[in-house]
Amino acid sequence: MSANKYLYLTTTGHKTGNPHEIEIWYVEHQGCYYLVSEKREASHWVRNIRANPTISFRLGNTVRQGKASFPDDARLLAAVKAKMDKKYGWSNGLAVELNPEAE
Repeated sequence: MSANKYLYLTTTGHKTGNPHEIEIWYVEHQGCYYLVSEKREASHWVRNIRANPTISFRLGNTVRQGKASFPDDARLLAAVKAKMDKKYGWSNGLAVELNPEAE
């Protein structure tokens, strides 16, 4: 398990086109990173991803580029929620997958 408690996600504003960074809980699973939006579709960062799935994120001093998506595989979602529950004691919301580009 990663020592980092937070991931720093940068999305492109769906209205302004400006970069927006948030600090958010995450888990890593099978080479991807997963976030959970408590406000689901109402979260601005989720709206930003819907409009433009190209993202960047920072863990510690490492910055990665990639694409975000909204997985719907029940087994994957169960595994991600179990990891979120174990790490943070919470997993209720919309799961978002960050798939980093190969370096």
